[in-house]
Amino acid sequence: MKALTSFFDRMVQRYLPDAFLFAIILTFVVFILGIIFTDSGPVQMVEHWGTGFWDLLAFAMQMSLVVVTGYILASTPIVKKLLTKLSSLAKTPPQAVFLVTFVAIIACLINYGFGLVVGALFAIHVARRVPAVDYRILIASAYSGMLVWHGGFSGSIPLTIATPGHFLEDKIQLIPVAETIFSPFNIFVVITMLITLPIFNRFLLKSSNIGAQTKFSNLNIPEEDEKEDDFVPDTPAEKLENSQLVSLVIGMMGLVFIFYHFVWNELNLNINIVNFTFLFLGILFHRTPKRFLDTVTEGIKNAGGIIIQFPFYAGIMGMMVGSGLSHMISNWFVSFSSDYTLPFFTFISAGIVNFFIPSGGGQWAVQGPIMIDAAILLNADIAKTAMAVAWGDAWTNMIQPFWALPVLAIAGLKVRDIMGFCVMILLFSFIPIALGLLIF
Repeated sequence: MKALTSFFDRMVQRYLPDAFLFAIILTFVVFILGIIFTDSGPVQMVEHWGTGFWDLLAFAMQMSLVVVTGYILASTPIVKKLLTKLSSLAKTPPQAVFLVTFVAIIACLINYGFGLVVGALFAIHVARRVPAVDYRILIASAYSGMLVWHGGFSGSIPLTIATPGHFLEDKIQLIPVAETIFSPFNIFVVITMLITLPIFNRFLLKSSNIGAQTKFSNLNIPEEDEKEDDFVPDTPAEKLENSQLVSLVIGMMGLVFIFYHFVWNELNLNINIVNFTFLFLGILFHRTPKRFLDTVTEGIKNAGGIIIQFPFYAGIMGMMVGSGLSHMISNWFVSFSSDYTLPFFTFISAGIVNFFIPSGGGQWAVQGPIMIDAAILLNADIAKTAMAVAWGDAWTNMIQPFWALPVLAIAGLKVRDIMGFCVMILLFSFIPIALGLLIF
């Protein structure tokens, strides 16, 4: 395991480019594959690319706000003290990795956006508490929590097929979460991950012979609580900017909406309400508009990679769908599947398709109809087939920088810093997911 971990880490450090260049290279790869394996010519592939380029604008804004609002909230004294206190549970590097992995998994089961921010921020505080830990493995452990998000309460595929009016309702009706999220198969995989992944990441730490540590001066969150500003407002404008009453009133309005949202929607936690909650708690905890806006200015710096890279992934999705490449990959796996093996091969094909279409909802819109038709034709378990797409989408997130961007932005690292370890996590996580699909 040590030799394998070192090998992947060396290869990634040497050959994996920056996340932006990775998206560019992936664009070229899909462009060429589309020309070779489909009827689309170069001009058509460019058309597919350009047409889809802006399809993820709303999602890119959501993920940018995940990073910014998470940074805002984490920069408040009350939250920093809370994270610091929780991080004190870790005394040694193995304990640090175990604790971060466990917390990240729990947070991602609640909500993937919440888990991304909490995992990364908590890892930073644990690293400050245990400076001897390999910081890169700690951040990789925080990101590994994303493996379970589709099996949790914010899984887009199981929630979609349980919602009236979804686009496949005429074929499969409504499938309740009792048959997906709370199915024996899914519970087995989630619990197995919760128990074994923290242990595996501890062994991953022991397998690393990398002694280099990341300097905390490069991190985005201040190490010490900021001192109170001695500035005394003089003009009416300055008094308004430093008014605690303004922050209190608008903050309380936000909290009232949050309360009624959960009353009306029965504790439904989606990415928008997570961002809304982070934003208005940040306004309240920073106490004045000026302190809040100063933190916003710093936090926005972390969202640059998301803003510029997500359109390129949308363009890749456009080429995959427009050329028919995604259908071709899915249909090839279906061609040699049976009712028993279809969920397993669906999982594998979804993992491949996810590399090019990393949005869970987008992938389901593309791959879902193909796999559901196959499940109906082969008389396979429809709910398990749908969850197989979900787990395939989550599985290869470990080697797809798309979802790692918010974590890396908060942590102050590059994709090559963690990807070698994420390859090992990918290989390990295949085992419980595959067992769950084949046994239950």
